[in-house]
Amino acid sequence: MKKILFKLALLISFSSFAQTAQEYLNSAYNKAEANDQYGAIADYTKAIELNPNDFDAYNNRGISKDDLNDYYGAIADYTKAIELDPNYAVAYYNRGNSKANLKDYYGAIADYTKVIELDPSYVSAYYNRGKSKGNLKDYYGAISDYTRAIELNPNKPNAYIQRSYTKRRLEDYYGSISDGIRAIELDPNIPVAYINIALSKAELGDLSGSCAAWRKAAELGDADAAEWVANQCN
Repeated sequence: MKKILFKLALLISFSSFAQTAQEYLNSAYNKAEANDQYGAIADYTKAIELNPNDFDAYNNRGISKDDLNDYYGAIADYTKAIELDPNYAVAYYNRGNSKANLKDYYGAIADYTKVIELDPSYVSAYYNRGKSKGNLKDYYGAISDYTRAIELNPNKPNAYIQRSYTKRRLEDYYGSISDGIRAIELDPNIPVAYINIALSKAELGDLSGSCAAWRKAAELGDADAAEWVANQCN
């Protein structure tokens, strides 16, 4: 799941208060970029102490906490950012991601839905909402979201891969194969695309085609695919 980090612009001010807060923000951003998330959190906290209404600082501190798997702490920061700016789509999106990491799929769906209300062209919100719906076995709802993500950006393979998997769950094997082929056209080096095709072809009785897809996944380094080829495709 992709998280959105806003780089806070460098500001020139005659106020020592503003300069000091901005220096902490700049330092925090640089530490986060260098993967020093603890240092970044410490600097974001200092900036927030100096300017407690900076919703970007809360959002960015939440991202650093999320990177440390402190999902509850991240959610608290995203929630504070939203309290300060109820139309902050990025904070809803990031909070949705943290909730999904905690398997709170209903909560994640609610946040992604809010993102879409604020920005109907937010591709990742549709994609991630689809994944949460899939985890709740709402496969038709998931397919609808993947389809919308594809309509908005038809050149990304991941939505095709997820839709392929979901169609297979619904026993739409031809649809699953079609989406897998499209994903491979966009990026031929993703093993899971071949695996979806292999499993769907096996369900259709095309064992030769299934083994060909398994072999390709194995060539790309998938250990499970290699084991399947060794055991089933002699």
